[in-house]
Amino acid sequence: MTIISRRHFMGASAAALAMPAISKFAFAQGSQAWPSRPIKAVIPFTAGSTVDIVGRLVLEPLGAQLGQPIVVENRGGAGGTIGSATVAKADPDGYTILINASAHSAAPAAYPGVSYDTANDFAAVASFGSVPNVCVISPAKGIKTLQELVAAAKGGTFTFASAGVGSATHWAAERLRLSAGFAATHVPFRGGPEALTEVMTGRVDFMCIGVSSGLAFIQESKLLPLAVCTPKRSAALPNVPTTTESGYADSDYTFWNGLLVPAKTPREIVDRLHAEVQKALALPAVQQKFAPQGIEPMPLKLAEFDALIKKEIGINIALVKAAGIKFN
Repeated sequence: MTIISRRHFMGASAAALAMPAISKFAFAQGSQAWPSRPIKAVIPFTAGSTVDIVGRLVLEPLGAQLGQPIVVENRGGAGGTIGSATVAKADPDGYTILINASAHSAAPAAYPGVSYDTANDFAAVASFGSVPNVCVISPAKGIKTLQELVAAAKGGTFTFASAGVGSATHWAAERLRLSAGFAATHVPFRGGPEALTEVMTGRVDFMCIGVSSGLAFIQESKLLPLAVCTPKRSAALPNVPTTTESGYADSDYTFWNGLLVPAKTPREIVDRLHAEVQKALALPAVQQKFAPQGIEPMPLKLAEFDALIKKEIGINIALVKAAGIKFN
């Protein structure tokens, strides 16, 4: 009896000691198995928007690298917060990802009652790049320069369009308006394409749109570019001055695009996604598609991307107060 009990005890002890190793092995196996089914990518803006265009350029090779299709779901509205909320509440298993932009860090300022915590409910995975916003106007308006736009706005009632309250197109225009010292009425739309249509027809006076979305219309002379809202000129529009060059300090606005996942997603999955995105961004085919869209590289490590988002949250809250922006 004593011998049998001892054997049972020794066997149980050995099993207990082996459990952590087995668990780690099983978890590692599970991580290697990811992804074993299609991944859903939520883009919280309409098809044809800058976020959508840039996101799809990266998702196509990313899906091929991961060996699973990535199904895009456009859920626009409320400055990107509707789509973002679905990802914040999704299972943190790597099968639901978010493709967002600078509007993500604007949410706390624009939508203080939003159902998720922007800073803590997401893990920043990878930035795709930055896309310059360009201030555009209908050629029919007869305004040729940004200085002329500012002068006209100071002397009358002007409107500006955006892809939604709290979107990068909204923030870029507000930064310009605050810097130049003029008043203008904000006219938000559900997405960039709808807003651009209203600017081209002249029903809304101007807009600060991502180069990716506005370039074709500029080349077709349906829109006139007045200035890019960046510290330096855009390679896609080399002859267009920056808002700073035009005389308006602190008027630039960095518009980034990137990938995020629910906060509790396993680090192994986050690390793999980050690495695979870097591979996709380095592909010559992707770089060749980025250049005509005015997309500029923005290589950031995981911690750097997370820090950027949290820094921007504070900057945007300060902008709302300084510009006296009121949200309904």
